[in-house]
Amino acid sequence: MIEENKLSDVIGTLQRLSSDIFSDAIQRKLILDNLSEGVFTVDRDLKVTSLNKSAERIIGISEDEALGKVCDEVLPPALDEEFCIVRQVLENERKPLQKLTRHLKIGSKNIPVLVSASALEDSSGRIVGGVQSFQEITEIFHHQLILDNFFDGVFTVDTDYKITSFNRAAEMLTGFAQEQVIGKIFSTVFSTEKMDMPNDRMPLVKAMKTGEAAISEMASIKTAEEQTLPVSIRAVPLLDPTGDLIGGVASFRDNTGAIQSRHILDSVADGVFTVDNDFRITSFNRSAEKITGYTNDEVIGRKCSDVFCGSVCGTACPVTKAQETHSDVLASNVVIQGKMGRQIPVSISVTPLVDENGIVIGGVETFRDRTEILSLRSKLVEENSQSGISSKSPKMKKIMSVLPEFAKSKSNILVLGESGTGKEVIATAIHRMSDRNKEPFVAVNCGALPDTLLESELFGYKAGAFTDAKKDKKGRFAAAEKGTLFLDEIGDISSALQVKLLRVLQSRTYEPLGSNTPVKTEARIIAATNKNLEVLVQEGRFREDLYYRLNVVKIELPPLSERLEDLPFLVEFFIQRFNKQRNRAVKGISDEALSLLLKAEYPGNIRELENIIEYAFILCNEGFILPHHLPDTIQEKNVDNTAVAEKESAHGGEELNFPNITLEEVEKRAIIQTLKRNNFKRMQTCRDLGISKDTLRRKLQSYGDIVQENKSKKGGKASSRVLDS
Repeated sequence: MIEENKLSDVIGTLQRLSSDIFSDAIQRKLILDNLSEGVFTVDRDLKVTSLNKSAERIIGISEDEALGKVCDEVLPPALDEEFCIVRQVLENERKPLQKLTRHLKIGSKNIPVLVSASALEDSSGRIVGGVQSFQEITEIFHHQLILDNFFDGVFTVDTDYKITSFNRAAEMLTGFAQEQVIGKIFSTVFSTEKMDMPNDRMPLVKAMKTGEAAISEMASIKTAEEQTLPVSIRAVPLLDPTGDLIGGVASFRDNTGAIQSRHILDSVADGVFTVDNDFRITSFNRSAEKITGYTNDEVIGRKCSDVFCGSVCGTACPVTKAQETHSDVLASNVVIQGKMGRQIPVSISVTPLVDENGIVIGGVETFRDRTEILSLRSKLVEENSQSGISSKSPKMKKIMSVLPEFAKSKSNILVLGESGTGKEVIATAIHRMSDRNKEPFVAVNCGALPDTLLESELFGYKAGAFTDAKKDKKGRFAAAEKGTLFLDEIGDISSALQVKLLRVLQSRTYEPLGSNTPVKTEARIIAATNKNLEVLVQEGRFREDLYYRLNVVKIELPPLSERLEDLPFLVEFFIQRFNKQRNRAVKGISDEALSLLLKAEYPGNIRELENIIEYAFILCNEGFILPHHLPDTIQEKNVDNTAVAEKESAHGGEELNFPNITLEEVEKRAIIQTLKRNNFKRMQTCRDLGISKDTLRRKLQSYGDIVQENKSKKGGKASSRVLDS
C-alpha cells in the first residue's frame, strides 16, 4: 500500500519552494533530495531545471546530465503513453493532476510509477514552470495485476471503510471505474439502501468487527447505472504482521445465473436441495422450505443429516451411495425430521453432482411428501385425530361412521368379536371421542382374575375386610370415576359377580369389600367378549337381565379374514411402530412377502399379524421385509385355488388376490373395487373410502384410462366399465 499522505504532500511542498521564504537554492535542494519520491522541475519550455536524488536513482541519470534537456528526452515514456504529464498542467493553466499510473522506460524495462504534477508560480502568481513527482509502484502494480486477473470482483478498504483498491472484474461488474470509487466509503457507492455509513449486517463490516470470514449468498449491490445486481459476497479482515486490523477485503460474484436457477427450482413442486462433498447444504428450494418448515437461511451451510435426521442417514445415506456409484439412487418409505421435530414421510431421488472433469463435487436430492398418500392408505381423515383406527373395510367403515354418535351417548356399550380383533382399540376410540376424554380410561381383563380378586379389583376394599387388608384400597370403578371403565372378557365372570355388577348398572352404586356404605359411580361401562352371550344366556350361564343392561349399544367387529383389504395398511402401521420402538430403518415389506401374508389365515386376527411383523423385525434390521423373514408357518402355508375362491365368495365376489404388487397398487385396486361395489357412484365411493371428491378425482386421473365411465344410455340404462390396466 502507498503512504498517500506523503505523496499528496509533495506538490504542496514544491509549490512552497518557489516562494520567497524558500528562495535559498541550497535549502531548496536539501529538501528535494530528502524526499523519497522522484521529483523534477521544468520551465515553461518543459526543459528540466532540477532533478532530486531519488529521481537520479530511479532513472539512472544525474542532474547535470538532465539539466536543460526537454522532459521527454530525460524521462522517455513507455507503452505509447505520455509520461511528462506536467505538459498538460502548463497547457491547462494551473489544473493539477494527481496519482496517475504511468510506465517509465528504464533500459529494457517498463517500470510502473504513480505520478502527480502541478504548476510552479513566482511570488507575483505568474506561472514560471511546473513540478512533477513519481514513485515506483512495481510491487503494488503486480498486486493490482493479480487482482485484475481474478474472475470475481475484488476491492479492499481501510479501517474507515474507504475503498483502497478495485480490480478490473469489479469495474466490469459494477460499471464503476477505479478512479470513481477510490477513497469513498464502500456503502455509499454500492449499497442499494441509502446510508452514509455501513451497518453491521454487511459481510465486510461483520468480518472486520469479528475478525472472521463472513459470507452472504443472497446479497445485492448497486451498479453505476443504478441497477441492482444480485451477488454472493465473501469478506475477510486484513491484518498486519502483528495481528492488528488494517482494513478488509471483499470479493463478489454475479449471482444472476444462480438466482435464475433458484427461480426454476422454486417452481418445482418437489423439495430439492444440494450438498457439497462435506454434505453441507448449498441450496434449498421453496418447496423444500414448505415441506420441512425450515427456511433457506436456517439450513444453508449445515450438514443435511443434522437438519433432517432421516431414517436413511448414516450407513444407508443415499447421497453417499450416489457419489460412490456415480448413479441415481431412489428410496421410498423414508422419514425425515422437519422443523420442531415433525416426522415427514417422503420418497427421495439422489443424483451425484459432477463437474466438467467428471469429478464428484456434491449431490442433489429431490424428495416428495408422501403424507397424503399414507393418509389415504392408513387412516380416514377424521379418524386420524379421533380414533387412530385404520381401515378400508366396508364393515369397519360402517362401524367407524357411528362411533362418534355412540361416544356422545352415556349408554353402556357391548363390543363383540374374536380374540385379537381390536375390541380394546374400539373402546379407547370411543373414550377419546367422548366428552370424557380428559378423564381416566381404565381397562380390566375379567377373565384373568379369580372371583375374589376380581371383586376387590373392581370395587376396592376397606381395611380389615380380609387378613392382608391393612388399609383402604380404591377399586377400578373409583379409578375410572367420570371416565370410562372397559370390562374385557365379560363373559367369563361368575354368576355371583354378575349379580353385583348388575346392581352397579341399575343403581349406579357399589359397595367396597368390608363396607356397608354404597358408593356412587359415574363411570361409563364398555364391556367386551369373544363369546356368544346369547348362547350363554340360553344355557343359563349368563344372566339375561345383565346381558340386556350391557347390550344397550352393540358393536360386532369382523375378524381379519373378513377385512383383508386392511392388511397392507395394518402391516405398514406395525412396521412404523416397531421402527420407532426399536430404532430400526425397515423401509417396508416386499411384494412377495405381502403376497404370502394375504394368503395366510389369521385365527389370532390382528394380534397374530402384529406378532408376525414383530418376528420379522428380529431377522430384518433394515431394508424390506422379505419372505425368509416371516415365520416358517407363513412361508410353508399353501392356499389352494378352492380356498381362495371361497374367501373371495365370502367378500361378495371381490378380488382379494394381490400377488407381487406394491402398496400403491393395493391402494389403486381398493379404490377400483370400491367403485365397482358402488356401481361407480363416486359420492358413495368417497364415503366408503373416507376421502374427498377432489382426492378421488386426482387418484383416478393418476391412473390414466384405468377407470372410464360410459354415460351413454343404451336401452334406457346407464353403463359403466373398468378397463384393464
